[in-house]
Parts: sequence; structure tokens; C-alpha cells
Amino acid sequence: MSTSNAALAAWVNEVANLTKPDDIHWVNGSEAERDELIRQTLASGELIALNPETHPGSYLHRSDPSDVARTEHLTFICTPTEEEAGHSNNWMAPDEAHAKTRSLFQGAMRRRTMYVIPYVMGPVDSPYAQCGVEITDSRYVVLNMRKMTRMGTPALERIEREGHFIKGLHSLGDLDPDRRFIMHYPQEDLIESVGSGYGGNALLGKKCHALRIASYHAREQGWLAEHMLIVGIENPAGETHYVAAAFPSACGKTNLAMLIPPASQAGYKVHTVGDDIAWMHVGEDGRMWAINPEAGYFGVAPGTGRDTNANAVDMLHKDTIFTNVALTSDGQPWWEGLSKEAPAGLTDWRGHPFSPGNGKAAHPNSRFTVSSHQNPSYDPASEHPGGVPISAIIFGGRRPNLVPLVYQSHDWEHGVYVGASVASETTAAQSGAVGVVRRDPMAMKPFCGYNMADYWAHWLNMGGKSDKLPKIFHVNWFRQDEQHRYMWPGFGENLRVLRWIIDRCEGHGGARETPIGLVPTDGALDLQGLDVDSATMKELLAVDRAGWKSEMNEIGTYLDGFGDHTPAALKAQNRRILNAL
Repeated sequence: MSTSNAALAAWVNEVANLTKPDDIHWVNGSEAERDELIRQTLASGELIALNPETHPGSYLHRSDPSDVARTEHLTFICTPTEEEAGHSNNWMAPDEAHAKTRSLFQGAMRRRTMYVIPYVMGPVDSPYAQCGVEITDSRYVVLNMRKMTRMGTPALERIEREGHFIKGLHSLGDLDPDRRFIMHYPQEDLIESVGSGYGGNALLGKKCHALRIASYHAREQGWLAEHMLIVGIENPAGETHYVAAAFPSACGKTNLAMLIPPASQAGYKVHTVGDDIAWMHVGEDGRMWAINPEAGYFGVAPGTGRDTNANAVDMLHKDTIFTNVALTSDGQPWWEGLSKEAPAGLTDWRGHPFSPGNGKAAHPNSRFTVSSHQNPSYDPASEHPGGVPISAIIFGGRRPNLVPLVYQSHDWEHGVYVGASVASETTAAQSGAVGVVRRDPMAMKPFCGYNMADYWAHWLNMGGKSDKLPKIFHVNWFRQDEQHRYMWPGFGENLRVLRWIIDRCEGHGGARETPIGLVPTDGALDLQGLDVDSATMKELLAVDRAGWKSEMNEIGTYLDGFGDHTPAALKAQNRRILNAL
């Protein structure tokens, strides 16, 4: 297999001459190819077969202990000037970055096969989808990209029709953390990653292409590449409204994407389009339409259980790749949160007999990779070339106090301000320092491919494209009382909040004005059958003016930190809210 695309053929030859592989394999995506890769990885020990009766077609991969997570401090945006990347990104000049990686890629694939993976991010026939080609020497990466993207022959055919593709070069190298870099060259449509086999560092279609490179091009081309789930809410009348939502880590993003309506919400259904990334364009009808560029889930395993996300548990019983989870004595995957007690005879993620004194059985960032088609709430609209229409955009963070359960922005500009000020507070379990506010604008701080303040300006510019754009909201599932107990039940009951959000988008649903936005009036949220008293609800929807004055001052200081690039409109929003308070 080869290609008729001259640029692709030349690049593959260039990489082969640099990395010196023993063989080159063009990935076609066939079942036979998959079976052979699995046979090879089982023989080499890269994969361990799981119990074929409980988890058919499923495997465990154990990373090098030094290679178990994204490495933000080794992730760079390589633009001509540091100002273009912005201070929230690590920057390296392109010439310096190329020189550094070229020396690391030199001969890096000796005694290995070089795999050429053509892939499409998004439905293969979607005008909003993008093509890429990842070159890698990792069979684990090939098998994961098979689940996470539309890859192989159909992708190559689209590349050959259209000519354009994002280049991604990856090599495991020697897995030395001191020789590990993830470089992004947005003006060259190029990603280079060396020294890591971990998901986000090695599956280059995911964060690298679908967010860092795509966000750069989205600004140029007038659309949005966002770290957002996409979920549809179907009411008893059969009407479905789609929302996109962005949350920093540990804020329930995947759980919301796969929400299961509780018994109290009879007749409602939830349809999952995506749990992580949304590409959103303004359509000819003026509405915003979104596709999920991914074809699978690369999800965090710990904390995923039947009580928190039954759909996720149900989709993991076949054809799944698990990374750095524990292994039971009968060959089943296990992680903290899957059951209340650890089974006897566990082997931990390092391959050692599990002992509680030696840390967690599964690595805290252990993962599962699975096709989205296996999700019980999978939405066939995920394959619609034009995407799905977005009624609401929702931002949220983990705030134990101050921030109401839900509020609506006054307009698009105010909504951008709300997104730009998204924050979560740390817990003792996370850092040892409780209550430290960490701002993660639009949940994009680690993933924006250019200056964050310019990214806000792009969001503001999108507001002029149509008067039919989604309404913007903020939610906070994590309010606590004085005894540090959660005041809102969360999980499936969050559907009650989503219903109010959809009501607001449809022009009804009670709301009262406050300086920070519109909050539900008494009775506007359906609380029937819910064990939350009126005093608690009043507190959940209250706006503490003194507390919010302090919050606004902190946000103002944060915005000022981006210097002259900070849009004047966001500073004006900050002053407006302060004055109203």
C-alpha cells in the first residue's frame, strides 16, 4: 500500500530516512491487520489478554512507570514569536524545536516497524471533518487510533481527494523523560512527539490535533474547536435538544455526557454524541452545529463505577484496551471505584502483588479506550456529516461555595466572560491545599494552540456571526454546606438543571435577574420527588454580593495578566458586574 498524494509520499520517505525503521506499514484498518497487530503485541508482552469470558477482545497495557500522563511542562507551541503562543502555553521557536526533535528522531525507529496511519477526525464524509496522518513506531498507538478515529483506507482516500492533511510524527524513542517532547507547529500543520507512549502524548489525533492545532485553524477559518462534551436531551414528546459543555478535570464531564435519567424523570432520554471534544460551526440557518471529531473514548478509569456512570461500565465488557489498571486473579480489569472493596489477589498497575501500603491498585490516571458505538447511550447522529444543532453552551467548575447551582449569561459577550473566568477549587485529596482557585478558561488552558486572550477575542467575534447562537450557562454541581456535605444530589438529577437550561433556550422557564446572570425563580426547577428542602435550594441559587465582589476583583486581576491582548469587552464586563454588585 502507498499513496498517490505526492506530498504524503515525500514526507513518509523523509521520515523513514531520518528514523531508519526496519519496515514500513501503511495502515488500512482491516480486521486482518488488527488481528495481526494483536498477535504481535501479545507475543511481545505489550498487551496482556483479559478474561475471554468476561471481557472478550479486551487487553491490558502497562506503561513505563515514568510515562503515565500528559506532560504539560514538555508540551510546546512552536510559533515564530512567544507572544503568539501566550504565557499560558510553553513556547519554543520553531527552528530550535526542529533541531531538538531531529536529533531525537535520528535513528529512533531502528529494529521497529514504522506505521503510517491515515485518519479522519469526524465523520468521514463531513465537511467539518479534518484529515491527518500519524507516523508512529508503536503498535499500541495503532490499535488505540483504530478506536479513537476513523482510520485506514477510507481516510487515505479522502486525503487523496482533497490533498490536505495534518502531519503527526511520533516515536517512543527510549522513553527517557529527559528526552521527551511534544511539539506543535500550527503554521506548518505539524505535530512532533518523541519519548512517550502515553495516550494524549502519543495518540496525536486527540488533544494535539483536535484541540491545539484545530483551535489555531478555527480562529483563522471562523469556527470553534472546544474541549466540550456533546449530549442530546430527548423529552417525553420526542423532541431532542443538544448542549455542549466544558468542565475542568474532576468536574463530572464524562458522567454528564452519559447521564442516565433517574426514575423521577420518566420519559426523558439522553443521547451521547461525545464526551470530550466538539468542533462547532455556524450553519447556513444561523444556528451552531457541532461534530465530535473522535470515534471513541479515552476515559479515566478510577472513579468510574455503576453508581457514578453505569453506561461507561456497561460499554467496557468487550473490545476494550485498558491502560495501567489493576488485574484480578481471574484476569479481569479493576480500579478504585469499580467496587467498594478491592478483590483479593489483585495485581497492581505495575505488575506487582497489590498492597494498600504501596499506593493505588490502578494508576490514578489509568485509562480505557473503547469505540463510542459500545456506549448504551450512543447517538447515531454522531455520524451525521452536518453535525447536531447546539441549543446551549454550558461551562462549569468545582466550587464548594459562592457559585450558584446554575445561572444564565445575559448575552453572548457576557457568556464569553463567564467562560473565560471558569475556575475550580482544589481539594485536600488533590494537592494538600484546600480552596485554592485555579482558573481554566473554557476548560481549554492546557489545549489552546495560541494566545489565550486572542482565543477570547475569537469567541467574541463569533458573536457577530448570527443572532441564533446558543445561550450560555454556568453550572456548579459541587456546592457544600457547613458540614462539607454536597447540597445537590448530582449525577442523574442534573437532568433537572438541563431541563431548565433547555426551557430558557426555548423562551420560557422562570428566571430572575442578578448582577452575575439569570438564576431560576422559585418553582422553575422541577424538584418533585427530590430530597432537597426549600432553604437548601434558596442557598444553592443565592448570589452573595460581598463574595462576588471579591470574585470579580480576582477575575479582573486574572484578565489583566494577559496584558494588551485581553479584549476590552471582557474588562468592560468585569466593570459592569462590579458596578451592579
